[in-house]
Amino acid sequence: MFKSGELGDELLALKSEMSRLLSMPADDILDTARKRSEALADQIKATLSELGETLSEEEEHVERLIAERPIAALASAFALGIAIGFMLRRN
Repeated sequence: MFKSGELGDELLALKSEMSRLLSMPADDILDTARKRSEALADQIKATLSELGETLSEEEEHVERLIAERPIAALASAFALGIAIGFMLRRN
């Protein structure tokens, strides 16, 4: 269930981490936080860029499918609208 040895180990690790942070000058803490936030911002930008490229490719694919079969696409959209209407009406 719960082991006091593990809890003790975690508390010791937390104590050592806190003492290390408290002994650091404020400028070092600020620089470390700034570097981590910049790295995270770069990761987010890269992920959003990749997502944008993927969505653009998928949009082109969907447009091509609709252009190739406009009647089937219209019938599918109509059927989907009817199905969603019935589901919303039941609730």
